[in-house]
Amino acid sequence: MAKVCQITGRKRMVGNNVAHSKLRTKRIFALNLKTKKFWSETEQRFVTLKVSAKGMRTIEKKGLDAALKEAQQNGYINLV
Repeated sequence: MAKVCQITGRKRMVGNNVAHSKLRTKRIFALNLKTKKFWSETEQRFVTLKVSAKGMRTIEKKGLDAALKEAQQNGYINLV
């Protein structure tokens, strides 16, 4: 599975390392991804997601079911 947040859809970003001499080389800004289990009240089971720190805050704010529904509508996750 790719390094993509399943709630927010965030991916890694590409940028530059800039030396003191202004020489630029490519670098990658990685996500703070964690594999975490969340309890779903509607399904009465644990759901395992690969989420970023921002995704965890989104789940905390909106609730798991609303966040999953929105992520599915945006195409970030496929629920069966």
